[in-house]
Amino acid sequence: MRPALNDPQAYWPLERWGVAHLSGDRLAALRRVFDEEFWSTVPALEGAVQACHDLVAGGHELVCVSALKTEFTQARLQNLKAHGFPIEIVIATGNDVTQRSPKASVIEKLKLVAFVYDFLPYHRGLPYEVHKALIRREENGSPNVGSELENVDSQHLNLREFANWWLAGGAVKSMLKTERDPLL
Repeated sequence: MRPALNDPQAYWPLERWGVAHLSGDRLAALRRVFDEEFWSTVPALEGAVQACHDLVAGGHELVCVSALKTEFTQARLQNLKAHGFPIEIVIATGNDVTQRSPKASVIEKLKLVAFVYDFLPYHRGLPYEVHKALIRREENGSPNVGSELENVDSQHLNLREFANWWLAGGAVKSMLKTERDPLL
């Protein structure tokens, strides 16, 4: 049964949908559903596939660095392919958020130019030279607030907006502006 939509602007699913807060055995049963089938059937966000194609057409290679368990890497790759994302590599990191993003080591090793994500804590401890773009999706109850916002280089409403900004040279303009006036 599809739950009722409570708050379309809620960041967390528990607040967005009319569902019970589970614990104990019921929560364990729900978590078991986040399996290979689940990760191979996640829907694409509106505009995301085209934004990725535009980035690739602009000369960029895309890598999915996901905080899922490693046993679901292939399911996630198949899911992205099924939606038409131009992504050939998925790297799973697990999701233990401490003082450093669980993705930081992979991003450092790959020498990525940019990291685009919608969860502020995953921007922690990323290399300085990597452009950190935060997607500011549904804001109600969002963890994307506070002093850690100083750790990101740009903020966007969605991936489409980021791709348009990036391809128009937004990151270069932003860096030049910061170099002229380090107080900005």
